[in-house]
Amino acid sequence: PEKFHVAGGHGGGKTDAAAARAGAAVIDDHTAVRAEHGPTLGGALRVAGTCLTLWALPLVALGVWLGVEHVLFQQGLFFSKAAVVTFGGAYAVLPYVAQQAVEHHGWLTAPQMLDGLGLAETTPGPLILVLQYVGFLGAWSAPAPFSPLTAATLGAGITLWCTFVPSFLFVFLGAPYIEALRGQKLITCALSTITAAVVGVVLNLSVWFALGVLFPKGGATDWFAVVVSVGVFLGLLKLKWNVVPVILGCAVLGGAYRLLLA
Repeated sequence: PEKFHVAGGHGGGKTDAAAARAGAAVIDDHTAVRAEHGPTLGGALRVAGTCLTLWALPLVALGVWLGVEHVLFQQGLFFSKAAVVTFGGAYAVLPYVAQQAVEHHGWLTAPQMLDGLGLAETTPGPLILVLQYVGFLGAWSAPAPFSPLTAATLGAGITLWCTFVPSFLFVFLGAPYIEALRGQKLITCALSTITAAVVGVVLNLSVWFALGVLFPKGGATDWFAVVVSVGVFLGLLKLKWNVVPVILGCAVLGGAYRLLLA
């Protein structure tokens, strides 16, 4: 437990200098919880019933209307699964989505997935951007009985819905229990080990991303990408370059190389 028990207090429980300088929390460890905010069986059942119904309605409608083999239903099913089985934020979800969407379902190619990840990293909200990108392209490739644009728009919509409606279920269902669970050492230790596993999942995404960029299509080494990557890595690590100029500079440099020299 001394190796993995990382959860700490807040507010009145702060002990480090930085926390002390920040001042007292509005809600600290000693704040009483109002009765209506506490966990109840009726509240849990209401939240679960409402969220599960909202989550399932579009998916059931698509299954009845288009059939369970249609790409839109399959996307809803897949992103529902991704929402349930992935922990650790966007970078824990993306490796699973990238491998399944490319290798298992064939909704898009590996270079297209890399384009989507690159697009997401240059803008706010990377998770929803790249997931909707996957849903859009997957439905675009198999649009019947719709036009490609209509199918792709529906694909992006069902992706958004089935990815984020479950999060509201987890938040509203779990929020009343958070304070009680935070003090349970066994649970916080388990969550700490999950955090360690998430680091490995993020590393997996980094390796997959690097292989696709440095060795495109499994072929010869892209030395331009290698030189730029090494230079940027050293600049960020040693010279403390700002990320935004790095992204803009790399975009300009890469565009110029592809247009003029490649």
